[in-house]
Amino acid sequence: MARKKSTASIIIIIIVIIAIIGLLGFGAYKIMNKEDGVKVTTEKVSRKTITQTVSAIGKIQPETEVKISSEASGEIMFLGIKDGEQVNPNQLLVRIQPDIIATQVEQSESATEAAKVAIDAVKAERERAKADLERITKLFQKEFASREELDRAKATFETAESRYQSTLSEYQRALSALKQIKAQASRTTIFSPIGGTVTSLSVEQGEKVVGTAQMQGTEMMRIADLTVMNALVDVDENDIVFVKVGDTASINIDALPNEVIKGTVVEIAHSAKMSNTGTQEEVTNFQVKIRIILPDKRLRPGMSCNVEISTETHKDVLSVPLQAVTVRQEEEKQVEDKPEDMTEEKKKPASEKSKRPPTIVFINEKGIAKKRNVETGLSDQGYIEVIKGLKEGEEIVSGNFQAVNKLLNDNDKLILEKNDNSKNKKK
Repeated sequence: MARKKSTASIIIIIIVIIAIIGLLGFGAYKIMNKEDGVKVTTEKVSRKTITQTVSAIGKIQPETEVKISSEASGEIMFLGIKDGEQVNPNQLLVRIQPDIIATQVEQSESATEAAKVAIDAVKAERERAKADLERITKLFQKEFASREELDRAKATFETAESRYQSTLSEYQRALSALKQIKAQASRTTIFSPIGGTVTSLSVEQGEKVVGTAQMQGTEMMRIADLTVMNALVDVDENDIVFVKVGDTASINIDALPNEVIKGTVVEIAHSAKMSNTGTQEEVTNFQVKIRIILPDKRLRPGMSCNVEISTETHKDVLSVPLQAVTVRQEEEKQVEDKPEDMTEEKKKPASEKSKRPPTIVFINEKGIAKKRNVETGLSDQGYIEVIKGLKEGEEIVSGNFQAVNKLLNDNDKLILEKNDNSKNKKK
């Protein structure tokens, strides 16, 4: 048994040794037969129109949407509209059972009438006190009445006058209360404040609603003007600086996948919308309102949309593919430059250099890669504007991504491959 185990161990060791030798041989073969150069694709610098865009997502919403709530409590005795129905301004929508409010109106009318009757009674008492005062005054002037009688007559008149003024005030308070109750009674009948479409209906005839004048009562429905529609989208804080009022936008609505709707930026929020505050997923956005130029009748409030906002366009500018441009951190030279040989770039502090690594492209010069620093501008989904560093017609390395960003170095030999983009263009 031990002999069998020993034989199996020897076989395993032999297999491992053979595998190692094979791997070493394969590696040596690759080293001996490696291609002398980096496989790349190239493209010539050309002039194009570059339009910078900002992407955002959001919802379709009407410009005007009114929430209809009840200011009177009671049972809905009449509901004159349906969800999705068109309504006109001042059209009757809802009538609420006015029995409770009608009782309050009767009570307030009775209180007003009682205050009015009290005025008549107090007014008569005032007139009598006034006449007594005048009579006592004449008697006092003829010395037929004492000072005490005159003072008592004055006090009686002043008391009657105060009661009269108080009764007048009470009557005015009763009138105001009656006016308020009648105003509440009128609100049991609700009319449409605008013309539009009923986009939401949350009550039925026979249901009871709660109304209050200080706060929003039961929301019964929403009416929206669907002739003016907007796309409300959230734009990232890093992109909002590029967006301005008047920019055009292309709107793709999920419900209409094969159609593109045009719009214009009309409002940009100044206050940020924060989400996931205090976490690593914290996001800061700004809401942008985009007016749809030609609203489609199929649009509904709340539809999801994707928007591309065209923020700036440069026409007939030098451009190269986005993947042809990369950023490389320059290695520090061990040999110190003399002060008189130092350029303005070399004189900058090392910390500033490290913060702003140069943007470069690789030029194809007779099959040799030459690194070239460039200054870039606007970019779209495929190309980027080159402001400085290149001339029209120069051949630059456009791919592949790994070659441009990692493998390729200055003075490397290039092995040109066919550009798939050129194939597609020919087709």
